[in-house]
Amino acid sequence: MNIPLDKILIIGIIAVLLLGPQRLPMYAQKLAEFVKAVRRFADTAKDRMREEMGPEFDDIEWQKLDPRQYDPRRIIRDALLDSGSSVAAVETAQVTASKVRATAPVVPLAVGEAPPFDGEAT
Repeated sequence: MNIPLDKILIIGIIAVLLLGPQRLPMYAQKLAEFVKAVRRFADTAKDRMREEMGPEFDDIEWQKLDPRQYDPRRIIRDALLDSGSSVAAVETAQVTASKVRATAPVVPLAVGEAPPFDGEAT
């Protein structure tokens, strides 16, 4: 977590104005204790995980588990390629999907018309 120096300075100035010079040292000490406790908790959790998983813990590629890298197209493509399919199968699936989208007519509903309902689908 990288916070730029200018933002820390602005937070400090706001804290001085809101808390006052008498209470600021006490709250700064509480903040430092909280940060240390959170860091200790994270380290303890990591150590416990390492103990329970054994040497496999170090072999895990944590970057791959980052939810910010979630891309459904990439996941489906990788799954199709890993299952023994070829690139041609992936391209065929893409072409088929585009044909389905192109052939499905979009008919707007008339005013007051109820949308279609499939009782078996729900």
